[in-house]
Amino acid sequence: MNELSEGHIVRGYDVDLAALRIKLLEMGGLVLDQVQLAVRALAGGDAAMARAVLAREPDVNDYDVRIEEDTIALIARRQPMGSDLRVLISITRAVADLERVGDEAKKIARYAAEENMDSPRPALRKLARDARNMSRLALGMLRDALDAFDRMDPRAAAEISRRDAELNAEFHAALRHQVSVAMEDPRRLQTTVSAVFVLKSLERVGDHAKSIARHVVYLVQGRDVRHEDTAVLVDMAGLKPDEPPRDGPAGESPAGDARPDNSRPDNSRRAAP
Repeated sequence: MNELSEGHIVRGYDVDLAALRIKLLEMGGLVLDQVQLAVRALAGGDAAMARAVLAREPDVNDYDVRIEEDTIALIARRQPMGSDLRVLISITRAVADLERVGDEAKKIARYAAEENMDSPRPALRKLARDARNMSRLALGMLRDALDAFDRMDPRAAAEISRRDAELNAEFHAALRHQVSVAMEDPRRLQTTVSAVFVLKSLERVGDHAKSIARHVVYLVQGRDVRHEDTAVLVDMAGLKPDEPPRDGPAGESPAGDARPDNSRPDNSRRAAP
């Protein structure tokens, strides 16, 4: 049996870990919503929706601060070692990635609220199409990374890392679309530059999803693979190198429910008090 799947003798520690993991998943659901709404605001020219995203940014930061404070307090109180300590380190790393995803949503929302209305309609239509395609991929990766973290599934984490190549290809295709817009009318150059920043934000969402997936490998196997090639993760997970990556169970469109399933019981290992 995986040592991380067993309960602790000190039941209060299980409760503390469960509370931290629930907060992590709640934060994940919030930042998923933030990116979804920012892209919808951009595509629909909805400045009010964009401002709503900006208004919720402090909530993302509040999760970041509270989870870090709770983690530090738990370390001081329980003095965890081994896999217990890896759980807490992995949570703090994942939270840092989620906070940065929230920052990317803020950037998109700010563009939608302040610059979107002044953009030429053809340029906006191209940007909206590219942003929807990229957000579908990036948010699918992020949902599945959170699900893999919740289930402590390194194989699923390796699958997510491989899907980053598809998102990067979509990003480069979107850049070509935006360059074509600027070439058609040099007066749109400033709009194109702003659009590139929006697309880059979505590409970074995928990068953070990949990073969270790699934290799962550290959590379960104790190996820090943050700077390893994806091929290393594929090999560790026992995947075939030429096996095409699969979309996970949570890979619905950006318009779907963003929140991961928080109903699972906490999975932590049994340890002496």
